[in-house]
Amino acid sequence: MNVNILDIPRAYTGIAEWMACLVFLVQYEPRMPLRRRIPAAGIALVLQCLFLVATDNCPLYLWIPCMIVAAAMMLGLILMLYDLDLTAGAYTCVQAFALAEFTASLEWQLHCFLWPENDAVWWQRYGLLVGVYGGVFAVMAFLGRRDNPRRERPVVTGHDLLSAAIMGVCVFAISNLSFYLKDTPFSGQYAGEIQNIRTFVDLCGVAILYAYHLQRKEALAQKELSAMQMLVESQYAQYRMSRDSIEMVNRKYHDLKHQIAALRAEPDAAVRSRWLDEMEGDIQAYEAQNKTGNSVLDTVLTGKSLYCQKHSIGLTVVADGKSLGFMDMMDICSIFGNALDNAIEYELKLSDKSKRMIHLTLSTQKQFLVLQVENYCPDPPAFRNGLPVTTKQDADNHGFGLKSIQYTAKKYGGSATVQLAENWFILKVLIPIPGQ
Repeated sequence: MNVNILDIPRAYTGIAEWMACLVFLVQYEPRMPLRRRIPAAGIALVLQCLFLVATDNCPLYLWIPCMIVAAAMMLGLILMLYDLDLTAGAYTCVQAFALAEFTASLEWQLHCFLWPENDAVWWQRYGLLVGVYGGVFAVMAFLGRRDNPRRERPVVTGHDLLSAAIMGVCVFAISNLSFYLKDTPFSGQYAGEIQNIRTFVDLCGVAILYAYHLQRKEALAQKELSAMQMLVESQYAQYRMSRDSIEMVNRKYHDLKHQIAALRAEPDAAVRSRWLDEMEGDIQAYEAQNKTGNSVLDTVLTGKSLYCQKHSIGLTVVADGKSLGFMDMMDICSIFGNALDNAIEYELKLSDKSKRMIHLTLSTQKQFLVLQVENYCPDPPAFRNGLPVTTKQDADNHGFGLKSIQYTAKKYGGSATVQLAENWFILKVLIPIPGQ
């Protein structure tokens, strides 16, 4: 008996759709532990195959609705397995559906080519199934893992989802046009021709969606890089302003000796008291200066210290700035400026001013430069991809401070991590010191 080249076994399609959803396990963080994930995935496989097999002989006008239900079941599995929101889950579902369509079509086309009389024994049939499905999904898993080694949650906008959905629908429509409408200028007339169209159009669809995914990631990375560059330039501008302000404070401090001489000659007690108050303020400002051994770090810390004094934030600094000699001026401004700005921003939210505390330590341990910035944090923020989620409404244009620190640390072969410990938010930066 000749095999029907156009009729892919529905169970094969169900397995392909299920496996296409599981491909992303190496790419995204799972939502549930392994002990719950295995039985949930097993139940999903059974339901997917049962539904497709049960609707095998449904009328042609119900074929599209059945495909929509199958895609919806895939979306449900993806949202159950992965820590994704609905938009990112639907975007992933479009990728998985296109991949499943291609894999199932490719396997069945090879099957029909090798055994046109449908005379394959069981080990040949299932061996081909395992080989094709395993090969295609292994390649896609490898590409996904390579593109997202840190398993970060994808940032997907409504526009991204709409674009991917349009591409997915077009690919599905063109690849299956000959099955649904045979009398059109674009339909195939022969079974082999129709199968070729389906397989190659599905392959193009997978390639197009993958290319679009990479383009999105590149555009997002470029946007983040531009934002971080702006932060670096902003911190450098703050450094220059702080330097000018500190020079003015130094001049004021050296003028104190002339004010003291005038104070001694002033007979009015009220005037003397007012002058003493002004002198005390000048001295406090001067005391905010830091002497770490690195002039750039001194300027950054002094500017932040003055700001903390003004807003009742307790800032303690223990820093050996001499170890920063190998770092670029703008990189020092970026790391320390962003680290303190993030800590200050959170402390300003605390209504109890007595709890506004920041500790900064900079030291060398073995061959590493170790920076640790701690700020009191009674209400821990939510984390995503190892970083706290910004609480600002315009999330797309904020939250780059810590990313900028990570980027700068990585530039020197180091790393930056954050953690919460006993109501303290802790940023730790490790950078290897060259030549040690």
